[in-house]
Amino acid sequence: MDTRSHILKSQYRLRFTNSQAYRQDMWQILCADLFAKYVHEQSTVLDVGAGWGEFINNIAAARKLAMDLNPETKDWLSSQVDFLQQDGSQEWRIESGTLDVVFLSNFLEHLPDKPSVERTISQAHRCLKESGIIICLGPNIKFVSGAYWDFWDHYVPLTESSMSELLKMNRFAIDLCIPRFLPYSMSTGRTPPLFLVRLYLKVPLVWSLLGKQFLVIGRKRTATNENVGQQSPANANKPRF
Repeated sequence: MDTRSHILKSQYRLRFTNSQAYRQDMWQILCADLFAKYVHEQSTVLDVGAGWGEFINNIAAARKLAMDLNPETKDWLSSQVDFLQQDGSQEWRIESGTLDVVFLSNFLEHLPDKPSVERTISQAHRCLKESGIIICLGPNIKFVSGAYWDFWDHYVPLTESSMSELLKMNRFAIDLCIPRFLPYSMSTGRTPPLFLVRLYLKVPLVWSLLGKQFLVIGRKRTATNENVGQQSPANANKPRF
């Protein structure tokens, strides 16, 4: 096991052990009440930086893949998930044009520099099918401010605007851009009652008050759909619920 794998193994245990059962229940709600709207049950889905499998275990899909450098990730995955142990910022061991959905939650900010983030997005574009989507969720430095650096391995500060710009630079159209989505507390180990999580998702007006993580969804553009899905800023920021 290399040094980075060992560090990730220790970090995941430190951050997830005491709240793992709650996180699984919370992600079951997030997948059923929100992300299922964007992930068709016949899709092939890749979760990059899958952690302990909270998203990929709970999303309904025909084929599910999880990528993480931490070898222990595989121990938390359901039998329906294929595990790829590798650095998500390096070339993916996946054929081009084979994925319907790439999911990135609280991952990109942990990469060591912007070139690593750019390589990750480039790999997503290569591996997605035509009109496949990339779902990006992460802390928004605009609203988190200094608390962004409470995690030792946060390196790259991001906003919904910089995330959207990077996607556009890599030939994605922006389907959805929400600056304020989930509270940052969902990344810091707090455990609000699950009925409040379900209620929160149903009331987008509250997001503008409590949300500190962005949600950006991009769609792969190709020569045949270059102008498809390029919404105006007003439409791109409108939740579809």
